[in-house]
Amino acid sequence: MRKVILSLFLAFCGLILKAQTVNDIPITEIDVEYVQIVGTSKLMSTKLTIQIDFGQRTKFFSNGKETIVKDENGKATDFNSMIDALNFMSQNGFEFVNAYAITVGNQNVYHYLLRNRKKSE
Repeated sequence: MRKVILSLFLAFCGLILKAQTVNDIPITEIDVEYVQIVGTSKLMSTKLTIQIDFGQRTKFFSNGKETIVKDENGKATDFNSMIDALNFMSQNGFEFVNAYAITVGNQNVYHYLLRNRKKSE
């Protein structure tokens, strides 16, 4: 009986929990060697919005919305810092290569280059 309940619980969790996505592609299924994550601060917040560029096609007037990391409900995922985003990407199979920041107006924009561990083996 316990095995049946545990199996049902795990199946239920699998239906509810979906991976974060970019452009409707789960992060763990991005099949490229390199990605760039770009972090910008949110207005009136200490959180960051992270965009992931892996060479995907985007619509001309999308304003970068297709590259934002989204949760299972399609809402943008907020990160506490670039290290939070870096840890998230590391848990999803990517490793740090290089980083730099630029200032646009009064806002810092952080760029991190990452390598897919599966592709680099």
